Amino acid sequence: MAIDPICGMQVDETTSLRAVRDGMTYYFCSDRCRRRFLGEEVAQPATRTGQSRFVCPMCPEVVSDAPGSCPKCGMALEPATPARDEAMNDELRDMTRRFWIAVVFGLPVFVASLPHMLAFSHATCLMTGAVAWMQLLFSTLVVWWAGAPLLARGWRSFRTLQLNMFSLIALGVIAAYGYSLVAMLFRGSANGKATPHLYFEAAATITALVLLGQVLELRARRRTGDAIRALLRLAPETARLVRDGVEEDISLSQVQKGDLLRVRPGERVPVDGIVVEGDSFVDESMITGEPLPVDKQKGSPMTGGTINGTGTFLMKAEKVGHDTLLARIVDTVAQAQRTRAPVQKLADRVAAWFVPAVMVVALATFLIWAIWGPEPRIAHALVNAVAVLIIACPCALGLATPMSVMVGIARGAQSGVLIRNAETIELLGKVDTIVIDKTGTLTEGKPAVTDIIAARSFSKEEVLRLAASLEQRSEHPIAHAIVAAAQARQIARDSPSAFNSRTGFGVEGVINGRSVAVGSFDLMTELGVQGVEPMRPHAEQLQTDGHTTVLVGVDGRIVGLLGVSDPPKESAAAAVAELKAMGLRLLVLSGDNNRTVSAMARHLGIDEAWAEVKPEEKLSRILALRSSGHVVAMTGDGINDAPALAAADVGIAMGTGTDVAIETSGITLVRGDLRGIVRAVVLSRAVMRNIRQNLVFAFLYNSLGIPVAAGVLYPLWGILLSPVVAAAAMSFSSVSVISNALRLRRTGH
Repeated sequence: MAIDPICGMQVDETTSLRAVRDGMTYYFCSDRCRRRFLGEEVAQPATRTGQSRFVCPMCPEVVSDAPGSCPKCGMALEPATPARDEAMNDELRDMTRRFWIAVVFGLPVFVASLPHMLAFSHATCLMTGAVAWMQLLFSTLVVWWAGAPLLARGWRSFRTLQLNMFSLIALGVIAAYGYSLVAMLFRGSANGKATPHLYFEAAATITALVLLGQVLELRARRRTGDAIRALLRLAPETARLVRDGVEEDISLSQVQKGDLLRVRPGERVPVDGIVVEGDSFVDESMITGEPLPVDKQKGSPMTGGTINGTGTFLMKAEKVGHDTLLARIVDTVAQAQRTRAPVQKLADRVAAWFVPAVMVVALATFLIWAIWGPEPRIAHALVNAVAVLIIACPCALGLATPMSVMVGIARGAQSGVLIRNAETIELLGKVDTIVIDKTGTLTEGKPAVTDIIAARSFSKEEVLRLAASLEQRSEHPIAHAIVAAAQARQIARDSPSAFNSRTGFGVEGVINGRSVAVGSFDLMTELGVQGVEPMRPHAEQLQTDGHTTVLVGVDGRIVGLLGVSDPPKESAAAAVAELKAMGLRLLVLSGDNNRTVSAMARHLGIDEAWAEVKPEEKLSRILALRSSGHVVAMTGDGINDAPALAAADVGIAMGTGTDVAIETSGITLVRGDLRGIVRAVVLSRAVMRNIRQNLVFAFLYNSLGIPVAAGVLYPLWGILLSPVVAAAAMSFSSVSVISNALRLRRTGH
């Protein structure tokens, strides 16, 4: 027996997992340990994505490698990506403990002050020295121990000149506590005389209520990560490895690219890969948002986290760790949640001046009441100034946008809609025109050759052989269809000695010394190929029926015509109807011929179609729409769509398309289904409506609360706002904003 030098486990020396270093042979319990020993990169499990970074929910630009509080707003930093398993974090645990300590010691202080509060308007209301000393002792514990984190954040805000909600809380609490301490010490309470108007209960109760607000807020904010936690939990913790005919359960982190994995009925697919044996139906709804199980057979792609049905199959791992689709979704969502929507700029501009303005208002309130208020003037002045400071805390305003963005982006990921940033959400809500590429977007993107028309002296097999020989070098879906048709007919293909792809036109090259061109009528005309016109009637008939036509020319003359059909996606018609019902203008944009594109548009109920558009023209068409005042979303999946996707206000890429298209888009539809556009638009509008509700509530709350706290209602109805009530209202405002944002989790259900 030997010892694994990495994990320390005992290993049988007959194992094939070994390595030689400095003339010594080492044995390993797993390939993961062996690779770590050799210094090779080992993929990490998806469940650890983003766990080492901490960000501020209110100031997403603040990122730290360790937990703590935000240097700008003072809020607690939280993990960039929530943990797989929901648990009470250290911040919440600490705040909860401090809150209950504040309740235990603050309640006697509050009860002792009830006679004082009930008789506030009578100057004869006095307190005994013993009660005052009890209030001092207990409120000191509440303010300086339980409320220590609040005061520390407030102090740092003044020290760094980053004034925030904790600046106001600290000022209010210390003002009430300091005034009471001075009043008690210098008015004879120590020798048994009474001390008038102490506000220890205000300092203690405000601290307790703010701590309660922090606890409720932390709990609510934790729920904003439920969607990501649900995604993280999709990945199983183990996989069943098949090696040399032997099956064993291993940790997901030990799965390597190329491993064969057995997936049994009811189990989750561990990583991304491809089926090599067996078949089954797989539920992909948790990633794509589509409820119907997908048939999987040999050669079918598999996505980690999806659920196998009643069958069993063997799959080959192709993407593991951070490379899996699930891990990339989690990363994308976590990053997008920390971006800012343009609407946030309004709140930022207000917040920049808000806290200093509130301090000025509080000072003015104190002076006005101290000069012209009723007796006792200083007491009234202090109470109203503290109420202004506490009720004006801008936490609701700061949380209004980021909370809605966090929940909305996570909800989109659960529906198969990956949103790159918050700006995309806002722009999509304003979109009035959606331009849709035909091939691979409206259609299945899996065309098939349906008709072959050969010119005289050429057979259909010869036409297909020449076309397939040249198209085997192309990546276009139509090229794949032509090659697949040749393979199905067992027609041998030759290798071209020269090849040139003409994007939007076709391909040309040399096969066995003969010049061959495969493509559109425009390509043949440009190359001067003869015999085009006799083929035009056949092409027009196929195009009227919705087929794409491809001409084949050899040595300057047309030898045949191929008819290729790419049927529309099953969900396309229903999705188009829903988008039109939302008041959106839909356009089909395609490089295909006018007859084919028009037939497709009529079939799906789309009123406008732009056909025979070259790749460079797609960009100019999008720019023309934008310059005419339209807010445009472009949907596509190919390399030639990338410039238009980038130029549109919102680019929407099919997850089944090219990486270039996905990288240049603000939204990716994981399944590549048009119903994803419907879900994205519905979600965007819901998020923006939710943000507006939050902002209206936050502005209304502060615009009404501050004047009431300052005492504007006192001359009319004798109404004053207690600092205790102000603290309760302030805490309620933050929780209300977060609770409203959490409603987005039900969007689309």
